Amino acid sequence: MKEFNKRFTKFYKKCHKWPGLIISFLLLYYSITGIFMNHRDVFSSIDVNRNLLPKSFNYTNWNNAALKGNLIINADSILVYGNIGVWLTDSSFINYRNFNSGFPKGIDNKKIFDIHYTSTNQLYAATLFGLYTYNWQKQAWHKLNTEDRNARFVAIESIGDTLFALTRSHLYKGADKGIYTELNKQQLHEPPNYKNEVSLFKTTWQIHSGEIFGLPGKLFVGLLGLITLVLSLTGIVYFIFPSWIKKRKRNEKSVTALVKTNRWSLMWHNYLGRWTYIALLILFITGMFLRPPLLISIVNSKTKPIRYSHLDQPNPWHDKLRDFCYDRQEGIFILSTSEGTHYMFANEWLPRPFEVQPPVSVMGINTLEPFGNGAYLVASFSGLYLWHPSHPDIYNYAKSELYKGKSSCRPVGDHKITGVITNTDGSQYMIDYDRGALPLHHNKAFPPMPNNIIKASPISLWNLSLEIHTGRIFQDVLGMFYILIVPLSGIISALVVLSGYLLWRKRFRKKNNNTRK
Repeated sequence: MKEFNKRFTKFYKKCHKWPGLIISFLLLYYSITGIFMNHRDVFSSIDVNRNLLPKSFNYTNWNNAALKGNLIINADSILVYGNIGVWLTDSSFINYRNFNSGFPKGIDNKKIFDIHYTSTNQLYAATLFGLYTYNWQKQAWHKLNTEDRNARFVAIESIGDTLFALTRSHLYKGADKGIYTELNKQQLHEPPNYKNEVSLFKTTWQIHSGEIFGLPGKLFVGLLGLITLVLSLTGIVYFIFPSWIKKRKRNEKSVTALVKTNRWSLMWHNYLGRWTYIALLILFITGMFLRPPLLISIVNSKTKPIRYSHLDQPNPWHDKLRDFCYDRQEGIFILSTSEGTHYMFANEWLPRPFEVQPPVSVMGINTLEPFGNGAYLVASFSGLYLWHPSHPDIYNYAKSELYKGKSSCRPVGDHKITGVITNTDGSQYMIDYDRGALPLHHNKAFPPMPNNIIKASPISLWNLSLEIHTGRIFQDVLGMFYILIVPLSGIISALVVLSGYLLWRKRFRKKNNNTRK
């Protein structure tokens, strides 16, 4: 039995020591970037120069979701918008003037999902952190007071002098009065055959971030990030210092300070590890399933929301709304959600699902706009499609062929479309995340991205943290193998935490038994 215990103790040591040393360096940046990501609004004013990053993160031909769409006011005034904010140009798309005055500092505060020009000549912008209108007198954007002031607004529409603005959870409605606009929040009704379920992916995501228990949960996960940081640093110290101490002893040099540091590190390493190992295991395991390939196993699964958690909401559309537009001919709103595409009548607010559903990536819709004759352009990371609600066939507009259904379980298609640009002459360009602006059914290239926009469009600290946290920062070096970083680091981290606890537990019991004797 003693021999058996010795073997297992050696096994625990091997599982904890060498994998722990390797994973400690990865966990250092996981913990720091995780804290930044969990508090996006707090760090929204901090940006990083793209020139400091690998080439794939630089803007080339309007890639990396630089553009989402454009608004034609007239031939000489066209607004383009997206992750770069809002810029004013004309039908040549060559010269641009910065149109971001009034937005707070930081490129995240200029992330635009939609811009709408009403019949009363008012201009509105749906942004990551609220709803804005343009003050023509001051030539600057003005933030509107809404009940969810910092909510993510995703789309804007108007019918006559009535304005409608969509967040991820609610619809806002009010009179179109520019800076004097006052909007009332509307909750959409339950759809037919509604089941109170949430995606397993969202549940896993919110457990990992702590958001499932609101701000206290996010703060707790932030604390776990700091603890992971300390465990990594103290583990590295305990790995390096013993051999360093022995070497100095052989050379008859003082080791007092090193011994004290080593003991202090071991004490806190053991103390923090034994009290947080369960929480850390949950943190690492849930993180593994938020990226491919393990993501594929949960992406289509649903579950009951955890009671009394942030997901247990009375609103059936909480964090499910993605985009909408108004069909003036039919008198209905076309509503895109994480539960599919629906239609609803104004003032009824009861979404009903369409029988024929357009293909939309699990990462959400990026374009929903009328195409003509009752059809719509629908774009996402699944591609670009022409969809008519009353027709059974869907047309792959990017490939000029009928859509044949998904041919694989990949969460993205051949074209990862972030938006569509339409010129005054009707010519169009699709914006591919990797390749940038590509002509649609013509050969005229879109003008290159000017230097004044590139210089004014850094990457936000949150987005950079996301790229590091997901491992995409290493894509230029590892290619597609970068997707293995998250699952492998999750498995190794869980193994290190569990073996460390078992090793401590074994020594703790041995110490207790010796004390009793």
